[in-house]
Amino acid sequence: MPVKNRLAELHDTITEWRRDLHENPEILFETHRTAAIVAAKLRDFGCDEVVEGIGRTGVVGLIRGRRTDSGRTIGLRADMDALPIEEATGLAYASKTPGAMHACGHDGHTAMLLGAAQYLAETRNFDGTVAVIFQPAEEGGGGGREMVEDGMMDRFGIEEVYGMHNWPGQPLGSFAIRAGSFFAATDLFEVTIEGRGGHAAKPHETVDPTLAGAHVVTALQSIAARNVDPVMQAVISVTSFETSSKAFNVIPSRVHLKGTVRTLDEGVHDLVERRFSEIVEGTAAAMGCTARVSYTRNYPVMVNSDAQTAFAADVARAVSGSCEEAPLVMGGEDFSFMLNARPGAYILVGNGDTAAVHHPEYDFNDAAIPAGCSWWAEIVERRLPVDG
Repeated sequence: MPVKNRLAELHDTITEWRRDLHENPEILFETHRTAAIVAAKLRDFGCDEVVEGIGRTGVVGLIRGRRTDSGRTIGLRADMDALPIEEATGLAYASKTPGAMHACGHDGHTAMLLGAAQYLAETRNFDGTVAVIFQPAEEGGGGGREMVEDGMMDRFGIEEVYGMHNWPGQPLGSFAIRAGSFFAATDLFEVTIEGRGGHAAKPHETVDPTLAGAHVVTALQSIAARNVDPVMQAVISVTSFETSSKAFNVIPSRVHLKGTVRTLDEGVHDLVERRFSEIVEGTAAAMGCTARVSYTRNYPVMVNSDAQTAFAADVARAVSGSCEEAPLVMGGEDFSFMLNARPGAYILVGNGDTAAVHHPEYDFNDAAIPAGCSWWAEIVERRLPVDG
């Protein structure tokens, strides 16, 4: 079963939806226009129920099959939010909102799920119910967590859930997936190191937090190099280093560090968090400074369920002819909250030879739309077959 004919017919229409969303990006939970468009289209398609305001600005549409004897409901999820990036594509449909753009393809994910929803509402060739889930705030806001904590899974009786992300560099319209740990847990940290400032010409009269901060940055790398099992994965990245001084000749009294930790195993996750505070506080103390650590567990490891991953791969092979083993990804994905709540799987669809996500020149490849829509639609028709 290649791309579904009806979805091929809808390709131009879905592309128009996608480009309108691209032109009007919204960040985090401020997806008010996007959510309103999604809800209106779902109602136009004839969805049996459309609920807004799940997880603050999320939308869920329910589509019942021609039969519902199975009593089963599966969820399909797309993310809606953009990133705080200034677009540099020069496209005719480039962002009209300064400082915001769809630099991760969530406009494409939303448009593809809308296309699948229209097809499913027209055909209803399944036995059960589909919940199409449109989520805000994937990019750091934890919208997936908000929707789950808002009771979405129980309220709509969702038993399994499936998600998709476009992947630049992967052949256009092809698929890749892996069972088990897939995307990393993403933690956030802030460190404040306090010393005693003074004149740069008299460093002996100061306690220099800049020197302490520099040693902390270096020492943190010993966690991955010397504490974590070499066959496991851990990334500790200090991404911001600011001092309380802006002058050339003043040693500051305070240094502020920010960054992120990425892990793929819960044991490693616990180890890194423990060693992080020990190293920061100990290194600062060795330099005569004090340190305060704020360490936040943000997104958990995203884990694909074995049975659902095998099923999702079979569907991908039916749509595109193949499904490769995906690499481990140290990026985070808050679909992890939904997969913690229900079994399911997350798959990558090829975006072709394009700029990377989170890049100001990135653009979702509209040629991937028929494959993505068809995968979602086929997930439903195969998982909830009318003939049982």
